[in-house]
Amino acid sequence: MIIYGRSDATLNRGGIRIGTSEIYRAVDKVKEVKDALMVCIEKGDGDFYMPLFVVMNEPMQLSDDLKKKINQVIRTDNTPRHVPDEIIAVPDIPYTISGKKTETPVKKILMGKDPSRVINAGSLRNPDSLNFFAAFQKKINT
Repeated sequence: MIIYGRSDATLNRGGIRIGTSEIYRAVDKVKEVKDALMVCIEKGDGDFYMPLFVVMNEPMQLSDDLKKKINQVIRTDNTPRHVPDEIIAVPDIPYTISGKKTETPVKKILMGKDPSRVINAGSLRNPDSLNFFAAFQKKINT
């Protein structure tokens, strides 16, 4: 069974709101990408940081040309305002046991919150996937 619709995470950039499911529907058209997760982080200065994390299909690698392709499909299918600031290849996307992407906990981790305080690892089917985001948060905030 596939259920379509908005997730609990809405991207709001410059007052234009869009559900992450619209972004994922666009990225699904890029055959090199297996899975994706996008968050929008409001910075203290009123600016935004909106990264797109992608899991690549084997044996594909994330290249500059592929990043351009992903950006183009998002721009065409949605809005130029929701083209990600950065596209980052990740080993895995965190999912709950019930199969829901964990966008809000990832966003909180990237904002500097302790992963053990934003989600119960026992509720995840792949808790080790959070390790990348915790390490990435340290890189973007140093």
